[in-house]
This record gives sequence, structure tokens and C-alpha cells, in this order.
Amino acid sequence: MIGQALICTGTSFDPYYNLAAEQVLLEQVRDGEIILYLWQNRHTVVIGRNQNAWKECRTEKLAADGGFLARRLSGGGAVYHDLGNLNFTFLMKEADHDVDRQLSVIMKAVGRYGITAEKSGRNDVLAAGRKFSGNAFYSSRGQYYHHGTLLVDADMEMLGRYLAPSKAKLAGKGVDSARGRVVNLRELAPDMTVDGLGAAMEDAFQEVYGLRAGRIAPEETDAEKLRAYRERNCSNDWLYGRRIPFSFSCGERFPWGGIELELQVDGGLVQGCSVYTDAMDHRLADELRKGMTGCSFSADALCCAVLRAEAAEDIRKDICGMIMRQDL
Repeated sequence: MIGQALICTGTSFDPYYNLAAEQVLLEQVRDGEIILYLWQNRHTVVIGRNQNAWKECRTEKLAADGGFLARRLSGGGAVYHDLGNLNFTFLMKEADHDVDRQLSVIMKAVGRYGITAEKSGRNDVLAAGRKFSGNAFYSSRGQYYHHGTLLVDADMEMLGRYLAPSKAKLAGKGVDSARGRVVNLRELAPDMTVDGLGAAMEDAFQEVYGLRAGRIAPEETDAEKLRAYRERNCSNDWLYGRRIPFSFSCGERFPWGGIELELQVDGGLVQGCSVYTDAMDHRLADELRKGMTGCSFSADALCCAVLRAEAAEDIRKDICGMIMRQDL
């Protein structure tokens, strides 16, 4: 049961530092405590834990323009951050999480500007039928966070310039571009500012949880861990991952997200496996990699590995169906 609330306001626009601070806050949140972390990144594309950076982002164009590529711990898809966007994170023990309650903070905050918001699909929050907030979730060892974006006055030209969503993903949403399905809240409430929405989020947070929140600064957390996580966050290994010389690949898009498998096969065995997905379950890719590596390269063996994975039943069935449709 939550009995204490804290608010942490980011002081940096560095995505690698901000994501490091988020992880440190996650690790230190205590029983009965909830933290609201508000932060901003400048000129950044953030991809999900298991996404293929080259396919989700026009990385060369982003780098040439002085932008940053970052990878978060949670699953889900790629998003663009600039100083017209406010990021939020709710951090607590996993047993205390309540997504509807957390989302009600956002609803109340934008409601103060006369905007009616609604949840849509697996992780979007809409206003006037268009997305202004994408949400993702992460848990580890009983610690939990729910984070997302709040588009206030983001540069939509940049969003379209750097993000490269698949045609299948866009077709599934009935739109023809990434820009076509999002909205800046200032279009609906011209008097809104990022600072104003941040203040509204803080007020709504305290109202929803019925608590007067204390304050914590990122600098008050574990400085050694902050440095270590920031160093990892900007490393090529973390951002791009290890590429394998694959000899077989397949991929499809499903209601829960897209997935692509790349297998390195030698002597009839899977010697290496890469899994790319924007599924919300951040554990899925690791589960599949562990299960498929070392198994026989046959549809039956690969399906058995999938069915043993700790994942939702519909996801496992869909992946098995995809494998069985291949000519193995």
C-alpha cells in the first residue's frame, strides 16, 4: 500500500543521464513509496529494449543532425523526444502498481486544460482521436516503472524525419505516416506549456494518491551507479547490439506487436539467434533467444522452444504459427 510520495524533476537534457537516473530511482524505490520522475531529452530517438536500431530509426540522418540515439529498458516502439515533449515515469514496487490509477494522473493533468483524454490499444493515450502519449512498462526483482511521453509542442517535422515505422505497423493503425497519428497538446490547448503541464502533473499526482509529495533530485541518488549506467547507455554495444551473420530470418506483425527472428544455423543447429520486437513484454526477446539457441533447426523444435518461453499464450501461438509457415 502506497503511503509516501516523492517528485523528482530532471535537471539535464542528456538522454543517457536521464535514463540512468530513471534506473537508479527504480532500484532505490522503497516499500510503500511512489516516485513521479519528470524529465526531458533534447533531439533524441529512444528505441525499445528489443528493437533493431537500424530499422526503427534513420540513424545516420539523426547523427548528422547532431541528434542522439538512446535505448531504454522497457519494451515497445521508438519515440522522438525534444524540448517540446515532457517525459514522465511512475516508479514503485511491482505489488503497488495500478495502471489505471497512474493513467488517471495524466487524465487529470491534461483535463485542467479542458482536454479529455482516453486510453487506446496496448499503450497509447489519445485526445481528439490522436495520440499524445505513448506508454511502456518495466519490472525487475519486484521493482516496477511505467513511463511515457507527453507531446506538448514537439517538432513534428523531426518526428517524421527520424522515425521509420514499418508499413505493416502503420497499415494496422489505418494511417500513412508517423506524424499522421499524433497530436501536440498545444493544438488543443494553446495556452499549455511544458512547465505548466509539469506543474499540473505534480498537482494531479498528489491529488490522485492523496499524499503531499516530498522532493528528490537526481543528484541525490547513487552517483557511482549514475555514472556506470550512463556509460552503458551511450555505448555502441547497448545501442546497437551484436549482429550475427544470419542464415535464416522471418518476421510478421501481430496485434501485440511485430517480431523478427534472425538465426545463424550450422550443422543443423541454431548457433546464434537475434530477436527484434516492439512487444510490450521486455522479457520476450531474451526468452526466445535462450530457448532457440542450441536447438535443432526444424519447425517443430523451434516451436517447442517458443512454447516453453515465459510469454503470453497468444504471443507464443502467433510466433509458432509464423515459424510453421516458413519453408524449413
